[in-house]
Amino acid sequence: MIKDIQQEILRLKAENDVCILAHSYQAHEILEVADFTGDSYKLSVDASKVTNKNILFCGVHFMAETAKMLSPDKRVYLANPIAGCPMAEQMDPEMISKIKEKEPGRKVVAYINTTAALKTVCDVCVTSASAVKIVKAMEDKKLLFIPDCNLGSYVQKQCPDKDIMLLNGGCPVHAAVTAEEAREAKALHPDAPLLVHPECKPAVVELADHVGSTSGIVKFAKESSAKEFIIGTEISIAEHLQYECPDKRFYILSKKIICPNMKLTTLMDAYNSLVSISRDDGEACEILMDDELIAKARVCIDEMLRLGG
Repeated sequence: MIKDIQQEILRLKAENDVCILAHSYQAHEILEVADFTGDSYKLSVDASKVTNKNILFCGVHFMAETAKMLSPDKRVYLANPIAGCPMAEQMDPEMISKIKEKEPGRKVVAYINTTAALKTVCDVCVTSASAVKIVKAMEDKKLLFIPDCNLGSYVQKQCPDKDIMLLNGGCPVHAAVTAEEAREAKALHPDAPLLVHPECKPAVVELADHVGSTSGIVKFAKESSAKEFIIGTEISIAEHLQYECPDKRFYILSKKIICPNMKLTTLMDAYNSLVSISRDDGEACEILMDDELIAKARVCIDEMLRLGG
């Protein structure tokens, strides 16, 4: 049954000039029908380079917004319209604008996991993979890093010459993991390096053998000579790695690291979206952004690119 649906998805996307993007946290059956898989920003860049007139994003809302910002001439759709991101939505432009008024000399560094509206009041954007590199490259010493204080703390330790202000925000899924769980996992699997995402709490990060973005964790696990690993990010990554590296073993750091918003999107959501796109009946969730919003939100992304992100 799943294979039949996948074949129909492949037919519909070919007939309707659709490029499917699937974030790494999506289910394996969705990754199998995607044209591109990986981290959110990489996917948006991938989409900007294809000639397809339609983009279907299997991920969450801010990711589809970024894809639209980088491909304003294309029609971008989100597979599941209620798939959001608590971290991206926990701060608004008004809140950050007020802080900027009180801290006029402080540049705002925005994690890519933010809404387009919030990006309009930020100075530079970063990904989890590029955050340290970008912050080091900035001439400014006084910074406000939003929204993830855990990622911000990690950057802060790597850039001791910077005065980095942090707010109480971040990914509730990664932040749920405790240092005790990390120690228990390491005790249970003593030969397995612990690979964690910097969205985890500092106490967990300190226990890690490798800290990196989702793609960084995957790359490390594939290239390492080790035969088993503890994966400290969304549990789907352990599953995907097990498929790709059947000769290695992958253990989840904690069963808490399940993103409910990522799990909202199903293979049938992708199928139904493609059916709607083919009919042009308006039921598919299209990301609509005016030119002014795109232009203002792109400023911080363009600055990231200028600094080498």
